[in-house]
Amino acid sequence: MTIPRSSSKLETKDSEEADKNSVPLIPGLPDHIVELCLLRVPYPEQPLVRSVCSSWKRFITDPTFLVTKNALSLSLPYVFVSAFHKSTARIQWQALDPRSGRWFVLPPMPECPPGFVCVSLPRQGKLFVLGGVGSDTESSTQSTIMYRSSTNQWSVLSPMLTPRSCFAAGSINGKIITVGGGGTSSTGAITAVESYDPEGDTWTPVANMDTCLKRYDSAVVGNKMYVTEGWTWPVRFSPRGGVYDPDCDTWRDASQAMREGWTGLSVVLGDRLFVISEYGDCPLKVYDPDCDTWRYVGGQKFPREEMNKPLAVNGVDGKICVVSFGLKVALGKVGEVGNGDFKVEWEIVDGPEAFRDFSALNCQVLYA
Repeated sequence: MTIPRSSSKLETKDSEEADKNSVPLIPGLPDHIVELCLLRVPYPEQPLVRSVCSSWKRFITDPTFLVTKNALSLSLPYVFVSAFHKSTARIQWQALDPRSGRWFVLPPMPECPPGFVCVSLPRQGKLFVLGGVGSDTESSTQSTIMYRSSTNQWSVLSPMLTPRSCFAAGSINGKIITVGGGGTSSTGAITAVESYDPEGDTWTPVANMDTCLKRYDSAVVGNKMYVTEGWTWPVRFSPRGGVYDPDCDTWRDASQAMREGWTGLSVVLGDRLFVISEYGDCPLKVYDPDCDTWRYVGGQKFPREEMNKPLAVNGVDGKICVVSFGLKVALGKVGEVGNGDFKVEWEIVDGPEAFRDFSALNCQVLYA
């Protein structure tokens, strides 16, 4: 038997909820004025705003908050870096404000498996940590964990369909694509590819790769994802690589010139793919899709003497951001000089003394 609820209790509850939502953000000021002020609070100071009162917290953690900031061009890019501290065997996330050089530490992840892969949706302020090797089983995992800049919190999402570690991932048109990697001890390397829809929190299989690649780097240029197995110096064979087109859900081989010239860490600025080579004096080069060739970038050389490996790289505001051991950062300002040629100028930002024993694992960019 269904027992009807008292209408008076329902009305009281609705009235209380309405009163709660009608409380002004600052008594005596119109809410729209206060909202404009809160939208201008820098990302590092937002935790203080959330702690002032429930109405401020509700406003700043609302999903539309960052959408509004983006629409008003008030959101700014921050560099998020995961790093490993050898003496404590601890992985820690921290973020850098490239304008002030200030670092601040994020809350710890609910899970922290080694061998994970990261990808972000920069304009949505979302960072995803995927897969990894379980410390208790030493097998690949299906974990999907998300950090949201507006709440400064991590949350556990629907797991991947396939356990993975040391694989490739990228974001295309608001969806996340995961490619290959190591599976369980019984499956070994895998060719399965999956697509994640953040709106529905769902994973779906898409077209598999034709072959298992031994080592991965990947980049999303336009609406296509490029994956390479990397290279070993000296190059004794042509490395394999593929291109995924989500519109057709198909894979094709990357050109030989692209594969053989992809000799280091990649970063995408605008619609251009750049690579910091891992040999010689670490020259920076850019791929020219019209001529199917790589061109060296002019200007200053990469400061390899000051940047101790391992390196993590990403692009922010027309600059290449390279993070090295000790979280020292090299910012390369890239400019086009005509005829498809570019030049770069490098600036070094020393890491804090507290991070001197940290090894950079991954570098992502979020707008907040």
